[in-house]
Amino acid sequence: MSIEQTDTIDFVNIDKGSGDVLLTISDHLDWDQTEGQHLMLLQGKLNAYLRFIESGELYQKYPEASERPVIIQIVSKFPMSQKAEIFFERASGAIDEAGFKLRFKLFHPN
Repeated sequence: MSIEQTDTIDFVNIDKGSGDVLLTISDHLDWDQTEGQHLMLLQGKLNAYLRFIESGELYQKYPEASERPVIIQIVSKFPMSQKAEIFFERASGAIDEAGFKLRFKLFHPN
């Protein structure tokens, strides 16, 4: 599963330390070659994640997620471009207003 599958939730888990529900987007695409397309995929993926949460499907499929903070986490192979950072800030504000959090994490293989 990846960012290219905009209608799929990649990963759902509960952080053992914080108890937060983490909905993870796996992003393996480089920003340099197709930045515009990449941003559209990310927007589509984020919208799918918000629908998954707001429709209640998250809590139906994962009852243990109820009453826990929800964080949408983008785990990326590449650092964000400048345009991606601007998009991320705007998306983060909208997601905060919806009552959830957005986080970006650069993947570092062991």
